[in-house]
Amino acid sequence: MTATGARSPAAEPPPELVARFKEALERLWPEGGKLGLAVSGGPDSMAMLLLAEAAIPGQFEVATVDHGLRPEAKDECALVQAACDARGIPCKVLTVDVGKGNVQAKAREARYQALDDWAVTRVQAIATAHHADDQAETLIMRLNRGSGLQGLAGVWEIGDTDLWIVPVIRPLLRFRRSELRQVIAGSAIAVAHDPSNEDESFERVRIRKLLKDADWLDPVAWAQSASHLAEAHDALQTAALWAWFEFVSARDDEVRLRVRGPRELDRILASRCVQRLGGDARGRDIAALVDRLYQGKGGNVGGVLVTVGYGETEPVWTFRREPPRRKG
Repeated sequence: MTATGARSPAAEPPPELVARFKEALERLWPEGGKLGLAVSGGPDSMAMLLLAEAAIPGQFEVATVDHGLRPEAKDECALVQAACDARGIPCKVLTVDVGKGNVQAKAREARYQALDDWAVTRVQAIATAHHADDQAETLIMRLNRGSGLQGLAGVWEIGDTDLWIVPVIRPLLRFRRSELRQVIAGSAIAVAHDPSNEDESFERVRIRKLLKDADWLDPVAWAQSASHLAEAHDALQTAALWAWFEFVSARDDEVRLRVRGPRELDRILASRCVQRLGGDARGRDIAALVDRLYQGKGGNVGGVLVTVGYGETEPVWTFRREPPRRKG
């Protein structure tokens, strides 16, 4: 980590950006109350802190998470704490242990859990600093992986994870990275810079550099498209809830799905059938399974076996747990 920022008299953030931030809060969180900011010490989240200080003074607190994965983490948390102390803003450093396995996924899960545990007794909602350029990068990465509707919805303006108890909002999703840099440039605040953000071995960094040179692309419009996809995903989830009671019969050891289409609805229902039996599978694996089932072939995914049969008027997919493998 390197920190930048002079200790000279600070200018207020640009008024038009403060007004937009306040409008986003009112739109995403009309209930109001005390807000919790998740601040890492990087330029984006520190810009969010400054915008909040100008837009809703005295109505927010800050939490920053030390994963213990990098030696610089403690310094970054200390930087956030110092900025908050200087402004009289309550701040809590949350220390977490990251489990084994996929380190990025485990770190994300630990961060969410720690923030949520903190927020339950302190604030009424949590804000994170994802912005329009983040959304555009995520959308390109997921297009490149052949993601379905849920993946292409990207990060949502209102929390998209079951890990949260306290509501999560992302008021910067219609802001450009360059606008947040304006907020920082006019301030006296120090910010942390993560060297990995320049490491082109990471897919996101390579995409970020390509987007920087493609000034004819509009990340804000991409973020709006992702929001439309999120709304379409919500509509399908509602339809899937109705279809579950209409077309699915479930027992402890078996789930039967009468297949009526459309295909995306069948994919959602198949995923729920797998989950109902305790299976765990990625979206792409479910999609590949559904491709096979539509061809009349059976398959297995996430510890669940699926066979294809036929009822009076439609195909029937039967889901059962895989039997234990014999040893020896």
